[in-house]
Amino acid sequence: MKRKETIAEPDVVLIGGGIMSATLGALLHELDSSLNIQIVEALAEVAKESSNPWNNAGTGHAALCELNYTKENPDGSVDVSKAIEINEAFEHSRQFWSTLVENGLIKDPADFIQPVPHMSFVRGEADCDFLKRRHQAMSGHHFFERIEHSEDPKKITEWAPLLQAGRKATEPMAATRSTDGSDVNFGSLTESLVRFLDSSDRVKIATHHQVRDIKRSKDGRWELTVRNLEAGINRSIKAPFIFVGAGGAALPLLQKSGIPEGKGFGGFPVSGQFLVCSELEVVEKHNAKVYGKAPVGAPPMSVPHLDTRIINGKRSVLFGPYAGFSPKFLKSGSLFDLPGSVRLSNLKPMLAVGKNHMDLTRYLIQQVRQSPQDRLEALKAFYPEAQLEDWKLVTAGQRVQIIKQDKKKGGVLQFGTELVAAGDGSIAALLGASPGASTAVSTMIEVIERCFPKRMDEWRANLKQLVPSYGANLITDRKAYEQLKARADQLLGFS
Repeated sequence: MKRKETIAEPDVVLIGGGIMSATLGALLHELDSSLNIQIVEALAEVAKESSNPWNNAGTGHAALCELNYTKENPDGSVDVSKAIEINEAFEHSRQFWSTLVENGLIKDPADFIQPVPHMSFVRGEADCDFLKRRHQAMSGHHFFERIEHSEDPKKITEWAPLLQAGRKATEPMAATRSTDGSDVNFGSLTESLVRFLDSSDRVKIATHHQVRDIKRSKDGRWELTVRNLEAGINRSIKAPFIFVGAGGAALPLLQKSGIPEGKGFGGFPVSGQFLVCSELEVVEKHNAKVYGKAPVGAPPMSVPHLDTRIINGKRSVLFGPYAGFSPKFLKSGSLFDLPGSVRLSNLKPMLAVGKNHMDLTRYLIQQVRQSPQDRLEALKAFYPEAQLEDWKLVTAGQRVQIIKQDKKKGGVLQFGTELVAAGDGSIAALLGASPGASTAVSTMIEVIERCFPKRMDEWRANLKQLVPSYGANLITDRKAYEQLKARADQLLGFS
C-alpha cells in the first residue's frame, strides 16, 4: 500500500520505515493516542531495507548461540554478561509483541515469529574446550540453564543432521542447543505495526519521501526538508521531536542536525551475501540456527551460520554471511555515502580505525575475491555434503558499524548499536547494527525515557501494561522471569 500523507507540524517525526520507527511509533501511540505522528520513508514501501527478511538473518538475538556475545578473558574464564544483557532485552521485545497479540493488534504471531532451536557448533580441541567453558558459565544463570551441551557426534546428528552428514569423525567437535530460540520475520512484524498505526487519524505515513536536511528553527523545533521523490517537490515539516531510525542513513542525518552529541561518530559499511537453499530434501533435514566462530579479522556481524528460515510460510536454509565492501550505507544507498560522511570531527577516528584494523581490510579483500567454489567450501565446514547447484546467492542488506573517538587509540570500531540523543531530548538517532531489531523494544523504551522525561510519571504504568517486564529486573528476579517468559511463550505460540 502506497502512503503519501504528511503533516506540516506533527508532534513526532519518525525517519525510516523499519522496525525501530514502527516500534517507537506503536509505543508512543499507545502511551498517548493524541500525539500526531509522522513517519517518513525514502523507499516506496516500509520494511524494505534492513527489516526485510531477506536482508537479515532473522535470528531473534537472545544470545543463546552467538559466540561473539561471550568473550574469553585472559585467565580462561568466559564473560557472559553481554549475553545476559541481550537475552533480557530480547525478552522485553517478546513481552511487547505478546501484548500486541493479546490485544488483537496482531492476529497471528506465526506470521512473524516461529520457534526454531538455536545452536552453537565448533570443531577442534581449542574451540571445543571454549564451548564447554562457555556452556558452564552460561548454564549457571536462569536465562540459559536449559541449554544442552554435547560432544557426541550421534547427539549432534540428532539435533542437526546436516552438520554430520558425510563428515569424517577425525576431529573433536561440540555443540550447544537451546529450544528457546526463534526465527523472526522483522519485515512482517514491521508491516503489522505500521498497519496498526495507519489505522489512526493521528498517524500519517509518507513513503517515497526522503529527508534531505534537518536544522533547528528559531522557535526551537526541528525543521525537516522532505523530498517527495515521485513529484520532485520539497515539503517542510516542523516538529519538537525527531527520531532517526533510518539504518545506515542515520549517521548522515545525525550529522546534518549539528548536535554536539553526534560529533566524532563515523561509520564503516559492510555488505553481506547468503547462500539460500529451498530443496525440500535439504530443508526438511534442518531445523536450527547454527552459529560458528568468526574468522580472524571478520567483523562481528560476519559470524558464519546455517539457518532455518521461515518467510511467508515457506521454509528454506540460509548460509553465510559472506562479507563484502560497498561504500553505500543502505542497500538502496549511494556510492558517495561513505566519503560524504567524512567530517573534520570524525576524520581522526576513521583514519585510526583504518590503521588499526588491517586484519579487517585483508578479510574483506579475501571475501570479495571469493569464487563460487570458495563459498561452497565455507558452507561444507557446516554441511559437508552440500552441492553448489542446490544453492543460490542472494545479497543481504548493508550494515554500518560505528566508529567512535577514543583517547588512547584515536578511534575504535564498535560492535553493536548506540543511541545518540541531544541533551534536551529533542532528537535521537540509532547507530550501528547487531543485535539491532531483536532489542528494538528496550532501545525504544530508552528513547522514551531519555527524550520524554517529563512524561514518564504519567506513562510508567501504561508502559508496564504494554511491556509487563518493564521495571522488573529479570536478570536477578528468577520468579518474575519465569512467569513472564511463560506468558510470552503461550501468546506467541511457543508452548
